[in-house]
Amino acid sequence: MSEGEGERLTRIIGGDSIAGAEGVLIIRILNGDLKGSEAVLLGKEPFVIGAGFETTLRIPDPSVSRKHIELVNRGGYVTARDLGSTNGSFYEGSRFDQLDLGPGAVFKLGETELQLVAPEKVDPIPPSEETSFGRLIGKSRKMREVFAVLERAARTDATVLICGETGTGKEMVAEAIHEACARKDEPFVVVDCASIPSNLIESELFGHVKGAYTNAVTDRTGAFEAANGGTIFLDELGELPPALQPRLLRVLETRRIKRVGANEFVPVDVRVIAATNRSLEDEVRAKRFRSDLYFRLAVIRVNLPSLRERREDIPVLARAFLERHKQEQDDNTDLDLTPEIIAALSSYDWPGNVRELRNVIDQAASLSSEGLSLALRLKAKQKATTIRNAKDGASGVLVGGFFGLPYKEARKQALEAFELAYAQYVVELAGGNITKAAEQAQVHRNVLHRILARAKNADDEE
Repeated sequence: MSEGEGERLTRIIGGDSIAGAEGVLIIRILNGDLKGSEAVLLGKEPFVIGAGFETTLRIPDPSVSRKHIELVNRGGYVTARDLGSTNGSFYEGSRFDQLDLGPGAVFKLGETELQLVAPEKVDPIPPSEETSFGRLIGKSRKMREVFAVLERAARTDATVLICGETGTGKEMVAEAIHEACARKDEPFVVVDCASIPSNLIESELFGHVKGAYTNAVTDRTGAFEAANGGTIFLDELGELPPALQPRLLRVLETRRIKRVGANEFVPVDVRVIAATNRSLEDEVRAKRFRSDLYFRLAVIRVNLPSLRERREDIPVLARAFLERHKQEQDDNTDLDLTPEIIAALSSYDWPGNVRELRNVIDQAASLSSEGLSLALRLKAKQKATTIRNAKDGASGVLVGGFFGLPYKEARKQALEAFELAYAQYVVELAGGNITKAAEQAQVHRNVLHRILARAKNADDEE
């Protein structure tokens, strides 16, 4: 891909504006069940429309052939080629085999009408009037714009790419789309591409047969087969090894998988939703991610804003998380989200986004409003300490004396110092209650007892 083509990688509908992007064109469906739905033509990759699952844009219209028409963006106009469809492709009442179409052109596949639209003429999707979608909550304009896209995505079977920082709720978005679409009663299977060793991910996705490799003592069903009829969610797709990307592309194109070690392909009927916290456009430019796979995935793209970009949602989310904590834990907490606490929450940048906010509310609900205030003060103190330590640099380590020791001993002492500081922090935060501190730290209470006892014994020996 040339540098110029790389620059034309743009945001899909549901993300940032694509107006003014060179060569980008929009396909808009004008009638039928998908009326109002849109897809984007990027670069010069073939874009296939039809009723089959192996197409780029699937139209569930019985008058549309499985692979009906192929579009190729020529940079300002499109070459449309009929793929031998049964009911034909028409422009202005005349059937065609191949035709160049410009912006504004309306063409017909069976009973479905589509229009080619230039980006500058695309009306932005108005924000949804709803303040929630599934378990997602937000009254800010940014989130209501996201909800508007999700509402449209749920009416289609199109592949969705969800982009956003860690903690913004990408998996929750995928679940919400699945629960709102026609496949809601079928399986929803999650694959975390970042947590699976590279030598096992192919088996995780596609399965394997007995004897395919060492320790493959039985046949194994992969995630795509397990999700058959439903939705597969590929989380952190940017971590997918380059060697496996062509196989995933082939599955998206053919909707058939082959288990590791098998000779036969198996058809699968799945909707694919993917997510990443990376910029896949940058990955494509750096040649670490295939451009054709990117185009195949980003039929509909959803960009989730960070929590600091929608601060007006923080009070709403905080109250919702507190209520959810009460229901899930059957907890009559005395936590009161006072105006002062709401102001403190809203002024914090939340680098961990919605996930971090929920963790803080859960932690505070187990303590009290004073516990929440303390947690926030400690966050500010921790930030100041981090800055001061960064300025001190290596001198701070030298003061600890670790550099004067052999590596193993220095590592042992540094780890013990960290464990003690952490244990004292969570216990203080829990008001001295070891059980609550262990719950917040997500460790067994005996771990904290052991760390504190070790420090006490050391003091007694001195």
